[in-house]
Amino acid sequence: MPRNAEVIRQWTILRDLEASRRLTIDDLAKRTGVTTRTIRRDLEALQTSGFPLFDEQIDGKRYWTLESKAFRRLDDTGFTLAELSALYFSRTLVEVLAATPFQQDVSAAFDKLAAALTPQMRQFLDRLPLVLQAKGATAGGSDRRASREIVGKLLDATLNHRRATMKYFSMSSGREKSYLIEPYRLIYSPEGLYLFAFVPEYKEVRTFGVARIRAISLHEERFTPAELPETIFAHSLGVHEGPPVHVEIAFEPRIAPYISERTWHPSQSLAERKDGGVVLSLDVSNDWALRSWILSFGPLARVLSPAPLAAQIKSEIDEAAVRYADRAAGPKTRPTG
Repeated sequence: MPRNAEVIRQWTILRDLEASRRLTIDDLAKRTGVTTRTIRRDLEALQTSGFPLFDEQIDGKRYWTLESKAFRRLDDTGFTLAELSALYFSRTLVEVLAATPFQQDVSAAFDKLAAALTPQMRQFLDRLPLVLQAKGATAGGSDRRASREIVGKLLDATLNHRRATMKYFSMSSGREKSYLIEPYRLIYSPEGLYLFAFVPEYKEVRTFGVARIRAISLHEERFTPAELPETIFAHSLGVHEGPPVHVEIAFEPRIAPYISERTWHPSQSLAERKDGGVVLSLDVSNDWALRSWILSFGPLARVLSPAPLAAQIKSEIDEAAVRYADRAAGPKTRPTG
């Protein structure tokens, strides 16, 4: 059984109890597809973790319930004024990071938190973004098309291991296609919201941009997810899968301080050059994210190895140079006479 199956099942139990108010152990076993013994262990684990679960006997049956408004005692948690204020102010950062389909929920959660502050406190804290501002990544702007309905269905399919059929617009082929999928995980990155799903037709896990999902319908048929790595896209600078290769890039002296002060990837190492430049070494996937990142530095970066990557970058630069040369030459005129 995958290591995350247990926590997903327990999260499903919490959601079912919250939605249904009360359920028997038999009800929960049928919904999750496990034995009543497993459900009892799950309920015990959730209680040990501090979730307010209770059982009561009604008409000879024992029901389990989740206390309504379990976290209504926010004022009794012992937060100091500084801690509560810091949480409230963090909405500026969290709302930037939240994928668009969740922004309304994040805002609603912070509105409830704000109720614990006086109007004067909120007025003061609302001024803080004027001196500390978080800017959202524009690359994720396309997720405005990722409707709450589609994201909600994807979460349902992922948590409950339900197969689904989706209509997806492929950028590579330029057409819409239907896929039978087994959704494994939703991943949010600055580039947008992505779905990691197994495609039985191809017998492999693929990555899909949620913004390009046109429609999705869930099946009652369940699936057993395979084990996934703890970190998805571990070898990529973006949201791609692929084996790592050793990459060395030389940066000119004027950009060296900027390169040196940042962590671009956990595998990186830096070596200083005599001219004041640096050589950045990475063990990453040779994918679009890496190549576009290198190209973004223009003449300030030069790939030392591997040779195929250097050739790819040179080809991109040569093609761009041709396009700019044609543009600079202006429109061609036909000879007269």
